[in-house]
Amino acid sequence: MNEPQSFEIFLATVPGLEAVLCEEALECGFDGATAVAGGVTFQGGWRDVWRANLQLRGATRVLARIGGFMAFHLAQLDKRSRKFPFGDLLRQDVPLRVQVTTKASKIYHARAAAQRVETALTDTHGLTLDPEAELVLKVRIDDNQVLFSLDTSGESLHKRGHKEAVGKAPMRETLAALMLRQAGYTGSEPVVDPMCGSGTFPIEAAEIATGLLPGRSRSFAFQQLANYDAEAFDAMKATAPRETSAQFYGSDRDAGAVRMAQANAERAGVQGITHFANHAAGELTPPDGPAGLVIVNPPYGARIGNKKLLYPLYGTLGQTLLTRFKGWRVALVTSEPPLAKGTGLPWKPQGPAIAHGGMKVWLWQTPPLR
Repeated sequence: MNEPQSFEIFLATVPGLEAVLCEEALECGFDGATAVAGGVTFQGGWRDVWRANLQLRGATRVLARIGGFMAFHLAQLDKRSRKFPFGDLLRQDVPLRVQVTTKASKIYHARAAAQRVETALTDTHGLTLDPEAELVLKVRIDDNQVLFSLDTSGESLHKRGHKEAVGKAPMRETLAALMLRQAGYTGSEPVVDPMCGSGTFPIEAAEIATGLLPGRSRSFAFQQLANYDAEAFDAMKATAPRETSAQFYGSDRDAGAVRMAQANAERAGVQGITHFANHAAGELTPPDGPAGLVIVNPPYGARIGNKKLLYPLYGTLGQTLLTRFKGWRVALVTSEPPLAKGTGLPWKPQGPAIAHGGMKVWLWQTPPLR
């Protein structure tokens, strides 16, 4: 396999936010990006794979579709896997693992198919298998078409490498970035989170404002491939942060959460423009300066035993915002539409459901409060 000039690249994301990630991908220069079920797809090369991992804030992982063939039985899968030029990309000194899914194909037993591919990888290509390997070869057999994809990310891309301390119900950075985008945040306005937990929304907003690359502090699986060019990737990472006048605020009634948020902001390098305070949501006051976005992920669903106890909390939050935050937009995450409506805030029509923590949630939004 001479390295192809262009191949399919798939950006996995949270179901329900594919269109939002597609908007980000197009904005980042990934031409032809198209939203599909579970993510975004476009044609590109290996530099695009590296850049997608490094720069995209909303992608969960980046898959490179490296090729495939038709196979109607296990012997054919074995034979053609042995001829596939894996050695052009995979190194014999780097272990990998194989994941197989089958659908509507004569090869219907995923484990048997995995064994054939694994045998071809070890016997013919001299590769090393390890069930705990970071590098994953994904094999999809759909309508007898075998497609090989490499998971080029390794650990999920929400693991930016900065957040060591998390609260009880952490918001993933990738999801926070997409919700900020969905709420119309562009990096030029202040952001307030009155139930900030470990600080994900304010920190992510600050990183967006300063142009800090989300993958700047971590490693990726593609760095273990035969075609990886460390010097070229280092040059790709060498971008200076932007100056911003916007400031970012988080508060929480849990003093431990506030300490976690401050530590996480320092590790992310945004401690100079993020501010965290220890108080309840009802004590919230707007910061000096222009209006911006209030975004909040309050308790809901499986995170609380009796949701009736939450109505006073939501009601107090809504009254506080209506009274004190004129001109600000509000975005609120919850799995319970009645709780959102219990705030008394002037919500826009309910948007699409978003998969989060094994449940469906919605991002409720208001126009600027009057």
